[in-house]
Amino acid sequence: MQFPASWDKAKEIKFEQGFTSPAPRDYVGSAPLVAPEAIALYRFTLAHNFRLILAYHTQGRVIFWRYLDFLPPASYYIGEQFAASSGYELEDTPFSSSFAGYKDWFIQTYNLPGYTIECGLGTNPLPISQFNTIYAENEGILVLGAVLAET
Repeated sequence: MQFPASWDKAKEIKFEQGFTSPAPRDYVGSAPLVAPEAIALYRFTLAHNFRLILAYHTQGRVIFWRYLDFLPPASYYIGEQFAASSGYELEDTPFSSSFAGYKDWFIQTYNLPGYTIECGLGTNPLPISQFNTIYAENEGILVLGAVLAET
C-alpha cells in the first residue's frame, strides 16, 4: 500500500480506520515509495517487461483483478482461469482496499493484468499448517501465470 496509485486516497481511508503509524498491516507510510521493500519492487518492475503480475497476500481465498475503471485486455478472462484453477472467488477489490497497492500501480502504469491473490483463511499471520493447502490451491495460478507471461 505504498505505490503511487491514488496513494492519498489510501492514506485518507486507512487513517480514518486508525492505521496511522507503522504496524503489521494497513499502514500506508508517510508517502508513496518510502519503505525499502516497496522501492525495491517498484524498481524491479520498472527494469523488467512483465506481461502480468501476481501480488500475494493472506486472508480470504479471493482474487482481486481490477483497479478502479482500468480494464486491461483479457484481465477478467485470466482472472476467471485463476479462480477456476484455485477454487478462489474472483472479486472486485473492496473500496477501502482499492488504492496504492502494487497491483493497482501496475495496472494503472502498464494497462496490463494484475492480481492480488488473498490466500488462506484466518487471522494474520496465518499458521504454517495452511502452507500445503495454500500451495496446492495456488500451483495452477503460478503455472498458468508463467505460461501466459510467455505468450
